[in-house]
Amino acid sequence: MLAILALTAVGCGNEKTDTAAGAKPQGDLTLVVGAYSVAKDAMGDILPLFAAKWKADTGQTIVFQQSYEASGTQARSIVGGFEADVTLLAMQGDVEKLVKAGLVEPTWKDRGENGMVTRSVVALGTREGNPKGIKDFSDLAKPGVKVLYPNPKTSGGAQWDINAIYGAGLKHSEEQEGVKDPAAAKAFLESIHANVESLDKSGRASMAAFEYGVGDVIVTYENELLARIAQGIKYEVIIPKDTILIENPAAVVAKYADEHGTRKASEALLDYLLTPEAQEIFAKYGFRPVNKEVYAANESHYPIPAGLFDINYLGGWDEVRSTLYSKRGIWYQVLAGI
Repeated sequence: MLAILALTAVGCGNEKTDTAAGAKPQGDLTLVVGAYSVAKDAMGDILPLFAAKWKADTGQTIVFQQSYEASGTQARSIVGGFEADVTLLAMQGDVEKLVKAGLVEPTWKDRGENGMVTRSVVALGTREGNPKGIKDFSDLAKPGVKVLYPNPKTSGGAQWDINAIYGAGLKHSEEQEGVKDPAAAKAFLESIHANVESLDKSGRASMAAFEYGVGDVIVTYENELLARIAQGIKYEVIIPKDTILIENPAAVVAKYADEHGTRKASEALLDYLLTPEAQEIFAKYGFRPVNKEVYAANESHYPIPAGLFDINYLGGWDEVRSTLYSKRGIWYQVLAGI
């Protein structure tokens, strides 16, 4: 029987797998996985299957220590000394922080689909029956509509949310004026942010608050909504006409994997995440698979909005970090009301 460690929750945005206090995992090899919170449920199904395959291939019993945090928090934790062997994060920028810290190799995007293991889109979730009649991002700015999304300072998912809203504002201005108008996009973001109830630490924390009764509509990953619906929660899912394609990366934290002697197993886990078996599990939890065959088999579940755009529409991650999230960037200005 495989020794998979029991899960202990440590707050909404910080969930860790560990053994009893002071005990050491019992196995031939231990892999430390540091991931963003939204990946937790799918990884809970995937890791035992990988462990079984590794056992069949090598004869070794592999066990896991796991940590699930808001993506930005997880990246900072790894930079700060949390010795993860493998990381799954919400966005490329968080992996790049690990590259700059000398922890992940610059060639990490050479693996698989440009380093990505899942995709999604930013969507809107409302309560059953959509009582506020939400149809698009613009409806979030209406008087009396209470909106939830997490804090982009800690949450990679929140950055995708803000990117989607800002990008939708650019799309609207382009349709009306023939060119992208950053001022109009900022005003669009401001109008929606004025209705935000709270900025939670992670996407999972925002989801918990929404299900507790806070707010009328949540801006989140499509996969989060689909996964909750599959568990019996009554959501209405709205895919805005103009929204962003989310791409979620995974990487070996080479420095730590080499120190732990787990490099081969860490790379094997990343390869396994791209297999049809693992990609089907990601699809079960609402992610858009990066494996083309698995995506084709599930395509009917994933409507493609007419105005779908990717991060390159906003100029790429370097431009987004400079324009939106720098110390005097657009997000700072929206928060400060300037």
